[in-house]
Amino acid sequence: MGRKVPMWQCILAIVGMIVFLFWNVMFDDGGEAHVGLILAACVAGIIGAANGWKWSYMEQGILAAINRSMQAMLILAVVGAMIASWKAGGVIPAMMYYGIKVISPSIFLFTACLLCSIVSLATGSSWSTAGSMGVALIGIGTALGFSNAMTAGAVVSGAYFGDKMSPLSDTTNLAPAVAGATLFDHIKHMIFTVAPSWIIAEIVYLILGFTHKGGSADTSTIELFLHFIEANFTFNVLFLLPPVFVIVAVIVKMPALPALIAGVFLGVPFMCFQDGIRVLPFGGPSNMMYILNNGYGQDMLPAIDAAGDADPDMVANLIDLLVGGGLQSMMWTISLIMLAMCFGGIVDVTGVMGNLANAMLKIARGTRGGLVIVTELSCVFVNAICCDQYLSIILPGRMYKEAFEDRRLAPKNLSRCLEDSGTITSNFFPWNTCGATMRGFLGVNSAYIPFAVLNYVNPLISMFYGITGLFMPEMTEEEYQHILEQREADKKAAAEAAEA
Repeated sequence: MGRKVPMWQCILAIVGMIVFLFWNVMFDDGGEAHVGLILAACVAGIIGAANGWKWSYMEQGILAAINRSMQAMLILAVVGAMIASWKAGGVIPAMMYYGIKVISPSIFLFTACLLCSIVSLATGSSWSTAGSMGVALIGIGTALGFSNAMTAGAVVSGAYFGDKMSPLSDTTNLAPAVAGATLFDHIKHMIFTVAPSWIIAEIVYLILGFTHKGGSADTSTIELFLHFIEANFTFNVLFLLPPVFVIVAVIVKMPALPALIAGVFLGVPFMCFQDGIRVLPFGGPSNMMYILNNGYGQDMLPAIDAAGDADPDMVANLIDLLVGGGLQSMMWTISLIMLAMCFGGIVDVTGVMGNLANAMLKIARGTRGGLVIVTELSCVFVNAICCDQYLSIILPGRMYKEAFEDRRLAPKNLSRCLEDSGTITSNFFPWNTCGATMRGFLGVNSAYIPFAVLNYVNPLISMFYGITGLFMPEMTEEEYQHILEQREADKKAAAEAAEA
């Protein structure tokens, strides 16, 4: 165990990460953050070693951080295979085809957010929602004339609505557990921030839909898209069964990995109906496993010339939407997460994050509004620095729990703040597990963030409540005395354990 890291060195570790990532993304050819994260982890490791922290201890912190993200990385790999299976089998093309037929261009963004809200509320998973429904909606949006960034913003808003509000969501269960609130008190209390945020987001999407060129999409483009799908895939409504199964499986609380793996292999039988794909090694070698690993390739499309004399750039975009996926397609994202965890693990176990959070707490002690703002900014900060959604709930929750109690604010206020900022902003940072996942699933860069309206309106509303005191109930005298008694009991138990 080392000594406390001086504040200037804590700041140096954070500044080092910012500088390396900024250099990587803005000035380096390719704009990839991997090496920047390695260099940032080196700086953090040197600072830890200079203060007496042994490498073996910091290494355990790294491994613990990677272990926390292991399920996320496995889900990423499986979803990559599932996307390949569903694209090659005509499942995603069928979802796109029927979606284009049903959804009106003028209310497309509104409908995309609504559909993802319903699916994520039912499943409790923003990842499952984006990896299935979201992928199809990106294709539909392109055909209707919307940019991928706009569609992805609506998908992410809807996906995180359910991630916050569903009792099946892991973060929805984690936040009240950290803050000392009950699950359903927490969910009911979040309605005051999530409901207005969702309504504002949907109003924005309606306005965008009616004013954007997608509101009067070129029918020839839509017809070209539909014809291209029909020419290259065989499908009918039964091809929608795999996504329906995955959604129902998560609703009935089947574990995520088995449900997604089942989704992968449910797409395989539909490959038998597609030209150029051999699921079984009869009459030539099978290419089913190749597709699951490497994705559905452009060379496998049987009628790639079906677009005729259409604009080559438009045809290239159509092809990109219908091919790809595969386990290997997610390895870039998985490696980014692992390297981010190297930095996050070191700054966590050496106390760098704790020191910075304590310094922010001193600023916040004066007012209720200051406490709420500092808590939510800390969650955003941990999302950016520790690259982990769960840490953004656990660390600030642990740091500010007593401060909320000292102001006699009910525990559900803290649990709501943790979700209003920790859960909702985790996808803003490309090196965070959630940010890397959303970008990987939807095939977009950070340009979608301005269109993820719910995700940045929600924290602002929460801060407004903290400043004004609206919907910020206080504990009763009996509840406060119980908290004080519990603290004394904890101190006594700790002292007895130390003596023993």
